[in-house]
Amino acid sequence: MKKFSLDLEGIKKFQQNREPYLMIDYVDEVIPGVSANGYKDLKDDWFFKVHWPKDPNMPGMLQIETLVQMAALTVLTLQGNEGKTVYLISANNLFFKKKIIPGDRLIIKTKLNFWKRGIGKCSGEGYIKEDLACKADFNIAMPDLIRDTPNI
Repeated sequence: MKKFSLDLEGIKKFQQNREPYLMIDYVDEVIPGVSANGYKDLKDDWFFKVHWPKDPNMPGMLQIETLVQMAALTVLTLQGNEGKTVYLISANNLFFKKKIIPGDRLIIKTKLNFWKRGIGKCSGEGYIKEDLACKADFNIAMPDLIRDTPNI
């Protein structure tokens, strides 16, 4: 598969999340069906105002959502999947090592480890500079493909 990058408008072309819940700013490289890497620049995002205002940090579940949104691009960029819905169906081995604060750039690295009949197994890691901030293994589903697959 051919790799390519996506700016914000390109990301919106492939997936349905929008601000303020769009957790990706740029995709440095997506290889459809294989991997997607990019980043989110944390500024004065909405969640910092409410998640411990005197000690703001990015909530753990939003860190996982960021990994999921990036990994979803590995399947949304496959032919015929543009704009379809992808859901997180489970997450395991969650690890939060470093606080993510306003001004940080969260570097996101994800892999699609398995994809069949609309179900995918993924892994993702988030870094601040070279330091691991979070990681997880998770499963995603694309309902349109599940519905269209006989005998499921």
